[in-house]
Amino acid sequence: MNLLMKLTFLGSIWIASTISYVKANSLEYDGWLNIALFHALDIDEPNKFTLRGNVTITNRNTGLVSVAQEPLSLQDRNKLKRLAQENRLYRLEAHVTDSDGVTKFLTSSKACALAKAQLTDVLWVSLDHSGMVTAVTQSVNNGNMNECRDLSNTDVDVLDEFNTDVYVKHTESAPIPDTASFIQKMEREREARERGETKDNRSFFAKYWMYLVPVVILLLISSTNPEAGQR
Repeated sequence: MNLLMKLTFLGSIWIASTISYVKANSLEYDGWLNIALFHALDIDEPNKFTLRGNVTITNRNTGLVSVAQEPLSLQDRNKLKRLAQENRLYRLEAHVTDSDGVTKFLTSSKACALAKAQLTDVLWVSLDHSGMVTAVTQSVNNGNMNECRDLSNTDVDVLDEFNTDVYVKHTESAPIPDTASFIQKMEREREARERGETKDNRSFFAKYWMYLVPVVILLLISSTNPEAGQR
């Protein structure tokens, strides 16, 4: 069996095993997925996260989602306004529950931008080829950040409930390299060299540099060490 047939055979085995792996992992790909959202609003207790709501991805293939979020209490509105006025970050923690347990993802945005957007934000949920979540990222339209200086005049009652859009991003499969064509090309070039059809037009140095360089190095060493020549 020549090199071409061997590599083609191994490539066929790799493709078959990859298809089997994808089929095995796609059994649960269509299943639902729950993401609980928690946010940190208290400047005095930065590590305290409270429940903001839940995102349910009912179909991972189509990206169909449903979002349920509770309105902010007056106390939470004031905390969020304070975050914005002091130019702090609004931190969001996403708890993803699947068969392996709970995985946490932390994302953040400018509290000032979130307040100016009247709590309108976007969540990006990234999935790998098997449908597992690899990242949850929040984005907010920044707008004119200089307007955040006037947040003291913002009506806190407006910041009552989040308006969130959720988008599911799938990892794109990398293209499969065309190894068969490359191997065939290498085989043709090898056969042409064996028949003498391919001429080597390289210069003398380009052909034999690996032999010339050691000789030059030895000459340089001997010329810089005259005592070695006198012995």
